[in-house]
Amino acid sequence: MAASRTTGYETTGPAEQERVEQVLITDVLLRDGLQIEPVTVPTSDKIRLASGLLEAGLTSLEVGAFVHPEKVPQMADTDPLVAALQPGTDAALHTLVFNERGALRAVAAGARHVRFVVSASDGHSRANAGTDTRGALERLEPCARLLTEHGIRIEASIATAFVCPYDGETPPRRVVDVARRLVELGAKVIHLADTIGAASPAHIRRTVCEVRAALPAQPLGLHLHNTYGMASANAWEGVQLGIRRFDAALGGIGGCPFAPGAAGNIATDDLVNLFHHVGIATGVDAAKLVAVRDQLHVLLGRKLESALSSVPAAPVALRV
Repeated sequence: MAASRTTGYETTGPAEQERVEQVLITDVLLRDGLQIEPVTVPTSDKIRLASGLLEAGLTSLEVGAFVHPEKVPQMADTDPLVAALQPGTDAALHTLVFNERGALRAVAAGARHVRFVVSASDGHSRANAGTDTRGALERLEPCARLLTEHGIRIEASIATAFVCPYDGETPPRRVVDVARRLVELGAKVIHLADTIGAASPAHIRRTVCEVRAALPAQPLGLHLHNTYGMASANAWEGVQLGIRRFDAALGGIGGCPFAPGAAGNIATDDLVNLFHHVGIATGVDAAKLVAVRDQLHVLLGRKLESALSSVPAAPVALRV
């Protein structure tokens, strides 16, 4: 289905449910994808991967995280990476910020888009952020003021929005409370994350419906992992619920170092394949995406997780 290129920020809330013409995919390869890889990918190769993804038609990438390099060594070059990629592009290049120090680094690097990440469950929040959910939200208050003062767009991801590896199933009302506070801090989009890939379509429907009922005008996105092979089903359930923003990682790599059992993200190539087959535009050139995936395969030196990475060529439907 033909559609004009868009960053996905032009429509919001219930209006998104009226049609399914195009979705926005944010490729998180350079952050969530690489953060637990044993191989350290040089900054120059990250720039090459990012350039390939943009050339393939993606208009939104997650490129790094302003976190302590000892905790997540793969993200140690986020500052120079953002400084190198941001000039000359209109694409949304997202970076993660957890505290005021990270916000200051984002400003200094010239970032234009940041994401806050807050766990809906206290157990994961303590493992990931060193404090409970309330403490993590309080820590973000000065960050929000600083970023807003510098005109940096804020989005937010709610980790363990469905299931937590420490606390079990996450009550939807808890997700609603976190989402409401993040909106108060200035988040323009709320992404609900299946951090350990344990959610089912029933989880997706229950939580998305509660969040939308509480915040009907708030744009929502899904960040899905494929631990139990449910990511595509969950993405499709999201489409039926009016979700038009999805995170994915090329090749299906990734995971959270602070979430035991978390497997890779839903694969960008597989998600594009799904949407194109049902006539939903993504703005992505699948053949160019395959070329970038081949580069990634060589850089990591291992088999990738996406279904299409085991196929010698892109399906005919993706060439249209």
